[in-house]
Amino acid sequence: MVLEISLTNFFSINEKVTLDLQAANIQTREARALADNIFTIGKERLLKTVAIYGANASGKSNIIKAVKAAVEMIINSHNYNEGDGFGFKPFKFVDNSTPSEFYIRFIVNGIEHEYSFTCTAEEIITERLFYYPKGRKALIFSRDESIEGNKNEKYEFGPVIRRPMDVASNTSRKTLFLSRASQMDREKAKEVYRWFNDTLVFSYRGTPSTNTDRFLGDNKATVLRVLKAADSDIVEFSVKDGTLTTFHRRNPSLPFDFNTEESDGTRILFNIMLTVMDVLRNNKVMFLDEVETSLHTRLVEYLISLFHNSQSAQLIFTTHNTHLLDMRRFRKDQIFFVNKREDGSSDLYSLFDYKDFRETMDLEKAYLQGRFDAVPFIDEFDHI
Repeated sequence: MVLEISLTNFFSINEKVTLDLQAANIQTREARALADNIFTIGKERLLKTVAIYGANASGKSNIIKAVKAAVEMIINSHNYNEGDGFGFKPFKFVDNSTPSEFYIRFIVNGIEHEYSFTCTAEEIITERLFYYPKGRKALIFSRDESIEGNKNEKYEFGPVIRRPMDVASNTSRKTLFLSRASQMDREKAKEVYRWFNDTLVFSYRGTPSTNTDRFLGDNKATVLRVLKAADSDIVEFSVKDGTLTTFHRRNPSLPFDFNTEESDGTRILFNIMLTVMDVLRNNKVMFLDEVETSLHTRLVEYLISLFHNSQSAQLIFTTHNTHLLDMRRFRKDQIFFVNKREDGSSDLYSLFDYKDFRETMDLEKAYLQGRFDAVPFIDEFDHI
């Protein structure tokens, strides 16, 4: 599970911004009524959902885009060759030599980890991985390519990874050590690599396969409820060997082939639910940019409620849907805003930072009035 993510110098992000999923100590009646919005793992109390608001071009999508770019580097950098660039661009409006930095605190198999790297758009500068096996911070590995000398000077290791210098000798400045160590079958690196690869979800997956037969059966009632809420007219479905067949209200005995006879909207919704059910069932972390795309407002509300009713799945999403800004739905620490600074960079901050805002106030109205910034300047369009 994710505790905290910090980003520096990615896309429209210049100075460091932090997305904190640790639940704040809020003791109000309204917060206590939303006890299902948080979960506990060890000594940590974490948020199940976080909503990110901001005007168009404020950079809210770049928060998720930057996290995705960093994760893709972790997953794929062992395949990078000379001349390949990383999948992001540094902030362009200021001329500085500040490296881009990705930092994340997360929990794997009940143990807290910290991982970070700094880089330019073309090569790795530093990389570090720590964990807390007995509640105390312990080094797994650290590298600093800015240090003069050979790899023995650039790298430092704890006792966790076997023959670490064999991995280091095969790690270029294009490659993250974590990625290479996983490829070279080092168990601890594989464990962390699998967490990034398997637990963090950034998009909806494709059509059902033979592996989804039992999965669909176990989640059939929920999927049908969503399809009915979307007014798809589907009252039943079956899946066998990867072939999905649907049945409609008008003639419940007449089969329809899902892939060729259902509408694009129905297929999109069904595949969304396949992914969401997998995330919920396996307590994964889902990042969605503009969650309302392809989904009606009521379905978005239902989607959020599924996460709040989950054991420990997490959803981080951007949205323009101000109807969700309701203190009966979200705690103050679950709402984040992105605003564009004077230099054109993106700033990220939480509603929890506004100590004078009380849960009894109208959050949607306050947001639209510009109390938290992060809204368009409509005056600019008055004379068009």
